[in-house]
Amino acid sequence: MQTAASDNGQGAGGEFRLSRWTIRLKLMLIISGIILASLMLMIFLASAFFRSDSQLRVEENNLKLNSVIASNIQSSISAINRNALVVARILDKSPALESELENTMFQVDPNLIYLGVYRRSGEGLSAGRQLINPEFLVENQLLRTDIYSITPRHTQTFLRSTGGQTTMVNASPGFEVPLVGLSFPYTEGGDSNRILVAYLKMDFFIDAFKSEGGGLVTTFMVALDDGTVVAHNDEDLVLPGASFAELPIVEELRTSDKNNGQFPYSDEGEAHLGAFSKLELAGQGIIYTAKEAEVFAEVYNIQRRNIYLMIVIISAAILFVFFFARSLVQPILRLVTAARMIRDGQYDIDMDPAHADEVGLLTDSFNSMSRGLQERENLKVSFGKFVNKELAEMSLSGELPLGGSKKDVAVFFSDIRSFTAISEKLRPEEVVEFLNEYFHHMVGCVNQTHGTVDKFIGDALMATWGTFREHGNEAENAINSALMMREALKEYNKGRGGARKPIIKMGAGINYGPVIAGQIGSDEKKEFTVLGDTVNLASRVESLTKHFGADLLITQFALDKVKGLYNVEQMDAMRVKGKSKPVKVYAVLGRKDDPSCPKNMSELRKRYNIDYDASKAGKPAGEEVKYESVK
Repeated sequence: MQTAASDNGQGAGGEFRLSRWTIRLKLMLIISGIILASLMLMIFLASAFFRSDSQLRVEENNLKLNSVIASNIQSSISAINRNALVVARILDKSPALESELENTMFQVDPNLIYLGVYRRSGEGLSAGRQLINPEFLVENQLLRTDIYSITPRHTQTFLRSTGGQTTMVNASPGFEVPLVGLSFPYTEGGDSNRILVAYLKMDFFIDAFKSEGGGLVTTFMVALDDGTVVAHNDEDLVLPGASFAELPIVEELRTSDKNNGQFPYSDEGEAHLGAFSKLELAGQGIIYTAKEAEVFAEVYNIQRRNIYLMIVIISAAILFVFFFARSLVQPILRLVTAARMIRDGQYDIDMDPAHADEVGLLTDSFNSMSRGLQERENLKVSFGKFVNKELAEMSLSGELPLGGSKKDVAVFFSDIRSFTAISEKLRPEEVVEFLNEYFHHMVGCVNQTHGTVDKFIGDALMATWGTFREHGNEAENAINSALMMREALKEYNKGRGGARKPIIKMGAGINYGPVIAGQIGSDEKKEFTVLGDTVNLASRVESLTKHFGADLLITQFALDKVKGLYNVEQMDAMRVKGKSKPVKVYAVLGRKDDPSCPKNMSELRKRYNIDYDASKAGKPAGEEVKYESVK
């Protein structure tokens, strides 16, 4: 079943096409992908765990700091409350000490700028004794009336102290310094309508927020009832009395039934981590908030550094894999080149294994295969010198059929004229030498026309066409081979003549018909040959060349397969040995498409120096009678 070229590298006509996804690229992608995925997972998990741990620590720190600040503020308010009660009681018992107390009290606590006793009068407050820090007035160029004017603005808040509450307000609006106002219940003598009001500089609150909050976080205090900023490290928010009522964490603080908690929120598209705590006194809440981007800045920095490190590692890995893949692929490409050389018939290959690994083992195995193929080729070449090359290939590949098979083939026999007389004049080694030279030229003609040399019988040559594989018109191939032998023999005889190098003349006969092709012999030795009447007749026809003074005769059976291709001249019908009916034979002058083809037998005999004496035509003395004329 055929598949797409991209799947199996098979192009049109079965030609292999190398995919763009080479081993080198695959190794680089796979290993880099594994490293990238591993590092990304490690970075993600480490960052997630670090972020989670950092967030947990920040939240815990928020709660702790809020608790500390709230505790400090409540402690400060309680201390102010106690001091204010002491001073108020002394004034009630010893009014004459007012001036002395004013000087002493403000020296002891420079943040305190005002202390007054008020009585509830309907929905308002009426002032009683009032103490003001004179140094504060001088430093800020204020009048006593400026301080007195604060209380009326916060009357409704301060009235809650008549119910037993401690209240706190931002008293800064209208002043250039942050101020905070406190009111406490003052129930001396069982009078619940009196309260104490104190105004203080907010420095101790703001300093506490600055020292506790640090640079990453912002801590501030807001009123629970309206979200007004009471204390903040930014005076620009405190002095005008800004409201944070719409801030998500302030809303959570005001609506939550818990005294403290964590609350992440988003403000103007920026994520924050927040925590809040409610004061048990004064109706205030402490908020501790930090921007996530700043809190997790180090997490992001670590992520960034890890990503840079990952890029470096991936780049190094790609370079390493590139050179490693190169060292792996180059031996493979060498094997590909060697395989192509083997495909082209070059088996003498010996490559040094580049590494002592699997690729080295493959290279060594390839060398062994190359040596085996070389030995097989040498065997085939050597074997082909003793048997036909095609027969050798079929035998080595296991294609040689067992037993016999019937086929229609062209059978050729040739014989050297007067070989016995020639050989008697030469030494044995000279006979072998000239036969080898002669057969070298003749066998070459057989091989060029896809024929098979069946055997050498002394000076005789037997060949067939179509025994193993078909190659077109086998009769035509056989006749073409004989014509080539005619020309080759003419060239071979040039320069020859004399006792040691006699002129060689040849007679050949060709027949076409059915034969039995198969292996014959014993268990010790076998020979592949063809048998049958077609073979016998071809041999008889070859012997007729002497009678007719021709060098090439073919039977009617062969001529029927090549009608219109050759110029032939019919000879007398002859009755050959083993045949009851006369046999028609024809002398081949040449191909019709050959302009140099002889016109008749006389021209043929003259051109190729063929001996013929009509008066002496017939059987030489002493030779077995194999034919007779039927004239």
